[in-house]
Amino acid sequence: MELLSPDLLWPILGAIGAGVVIGGEREYRASPAGLRTHILVSLSCCLLMLSAVHQMAWLNDAPLEVVRIDPVRMAHGVLTGIGFLCGGVIFREGFNVRGLTTAASLWMTATLGILFGIGFYELAIFGAAATVLVLAAVTITERRAPQRRVVHLKARYARSAAITARAFDALLADHGLRAITIDQSLAEGVHEYGAIADGYNEERGERLAATLSQDAKVEGFEIRPQQA
Repeated sequence: MELLSPDLLWPILGAIGAGVVIGGEREYRASPAGLRTHILVSLSCCLLMLSAVHQMAWLNDAPLEVVRIDPVRMAHGVLTGIGFLCGGVIFREGFNVRGLTTAASLWMTATLGILFGIGFYELAIFGAAATVLVLAAVTITERRAPQRRVVHLKARYARSAAITARAFDALLADHGLRAITIDQSLAEGVHEYGAIADGYNEERGERLAATLSQDAKVEGFEIRPQQA
């Protein structure tokens, strides 16, 4: 087959285009896998599927009775392999897990590359457009949809000035936070309370930080909101 044959050129261009569009959106959001990664994933999947669809072009010396063309087996192998790559962009930052959306976009990009490789252009173009719309809609949902915000808190008191767990719970309630769990520890003369609380927003967090900062009994504190 000629390199500039439409049967090869259009699938490759379509796969690159899908990688550019989806990877550009991920690059804009500073995701761990950006433009180049998505382009390479889409292009590699497309090339593998093209090689599977056009097996007769590189098995021309084999007897026809022993050649069995089954592009589905190649697709299974591609999707199995892409799972390892997707796992590499998911990582944990403290209590937050990042990279799930990027992993899903890589999986989708691989799927689009496969669709372009087998020449299913209509479904591939529709899938690329739908993927971009879903990724773009994240901004709207983050701003307008109600979300449950959880915060992880730590407050350290001198042993002689420590408050009770009930008083710490009441302190959180006074700032609009509902404690889900409260744990406490004592080490080297410092009494530490840790809590996971619901109902967090930036305003409540700032008010709580101001209250703890002004309390002379507080040796130190941490306020770590969960990723929105």
